[in-house]
Order: sequence, then structure tokens, then C-alpha cells
Amino acid sequence: MHTLILGGTTFDHIVTLPELPGPQPQTIHRAPFHEGTGSTGAGKALPLTRLGVPNVLYSAVGDDAYGHHIQADLLAQGVTAHYVTDPAGTERHVNLMDAQGQRISMFITQASPTLPFDHAVVAGLLKTSGCVVLNIIPYCLPLIPLLQDYPHPIWTDLHDYDGHNPYHQPFIAAAQYLHLSSDNLLDYRSVMEQLRSVGKRLVVCTHGAAGATLLTAEGQWLEQAAVPAPAVVDSNGAGDNFFAGFLYGFLREEPLQKCLQYGALCGSWCVGALGLVDAQLSSSRLEEAWRQHFGPA
Repeated sequence: MHTLILGGTTFDHIVTLPELPGPQPQTIHRAPFHEGTGSTGAGKALPLTRLGVPNVLYSAVGDDAYGHHIQADLLAQGVTAHYVTDPAGTERHVNLMDAQGQRISMFITQASPTLPFDHAVVAGLLKTSGCVVLNIIPYCLPLIPLLQDYPHPIWTDLHDYDGHNPYHQPFIAAAQYLHLSSDNLLDYRSVMEQLRSVGKRLVVCTHGAAGATLLTAEGQWLEQAAVPAPAVVDSNGAGDNFFAGFLYGFLREEPLQKCLQYGALCGSWCVGALGLVDAQLSSSRLEEAWRQHFGPA
């Protein structure tokens, strides 16, 4: 049984600066950049694949050079994927990054809000899956009715949800397990409590370098410090790697604190590597690092 990841492939152009530019006209003479596969679906599929978690990515790309690059890149890295062709072309982002890993993300092209999904294909993937990750991509909204009677866990990643945005509500309603970040939350605990009050079984909130907080359906709170990255190389994908590490542990029925620790390790390694995943990530490396960082003395 695989994990089915719905949505989230883009082509990203990433510019790295010592600090994010101020709000005035200026010329920046040195702006190193790299580019390649991006977005939250690819960002979860890549680490899950390296961790040995069977998964299938169902997403959209354009019939263009950017879409062809994404397909070839993910195939070369072992990701199993089904693609829908977007007539609007491949979605592209420009991300400005600073030395601390902070990001300004600009959508310079956008995916179509609705796409000609083959519902029979999606239904077949659902039937053979044991878990769904529903990403908050507009074209995933029409797929939510297919999940109505899905008997297995549904996860969603709300990213920088502000606690009120109505756009996120269909995704919240569809899932029992939630991840989000505290970037736009003044009081993240009250938002987590509110999500728990509407029946969510688990809510995980990440705080970047400040770690993560978890709330169970029974009201238990857990905290996890971040694992410092040896260097900040590229923070794109760090949240998705945390998600993948956590899900890896959860699917193995590990204690929730250990799942958080797996997530912290995977997120740290992603920050220290160029691209959406550390090329050295593996289940054996993760288990050995867990023993070194968190195992019994």
C-alpha cells in the first residue's frame, strides 16, 4: 500500500542573497542562483522515496521544457508519478533567500485552477493506497469529493495558514491529520486547539529553527527542538522533509515524540543541502542519526 500525494510540482528559480532586499530601488551585482524542481508535492515525494516509503505523486506539469525537466528529474530520483498536462504550462516560482533561510516566494506563472483529471485513475490510486497527502493546490480542490469515503488516514499541510483564511477550510475538513507552520500565527496554540475541537486527530505546528509543537486528539502537548543544520545552504523543502520524516515514523507506528525527532533530523539535513532533499538521506542514516541524537545513553 502506497502513500498517495496529491498535487504540487513547480519549476523554481532560487536567488540567494546575504539578506532580503529592502523596499527601495537598487542594483544587486552578485546574486547567486540555482533552479530546478520545486513545490510541496515533489518536496514530500523525494524524501519519502529516499526513506523507502512507497509513494505515488499525482500532479500537474505543462508540456514545456520546465515540465519535461520535472518529469525527468523525479524519474531519475526514483519517484513514481502520474502527471496531468496543464494547458497553462508549468507553474514557476522565483524564491529570494537570505543567509538565515528566510524566503520571499513569487509565483511568476500559476497552474490552472481546474484540470481534466482522470477520476478513474485517481480512484484506482486511492484504492491501492493506505494514506493520502492532500496538498493545498487549487487544482486539488475538485479531487476532495473523491476522498469522502476514503477509509485510511488523510493528511494535509496547511503551510503558513493564518487561522482564518477560508481557502484552507475544504482541505481542513477533508483531513484528520494536519501540519502547519506558525509563520502567520500570533497564537499558534489556540489555532491548534481550535483544529482539535473540530475533530482532528493530530495537529503538528513547525516553527523553523525554534522546533515544532504537536497536539493529540486527547489533548496531549509535545515539544521538539530543532536539530541545528551545520550550514544554511537552501531551506526550500525543509518543511516538507520534516513532514516526510514525521510520516515515516508515524507509518511505522513509532511514538509521536520519535516521529517529531525524525522530522527534525530530515528538516535539518534539507537546510544543509542544495535542492529539495539531501542526496544522502536514507532510512539507515536516519535511524543511525536518531540513535546518536536521541537514543538511550
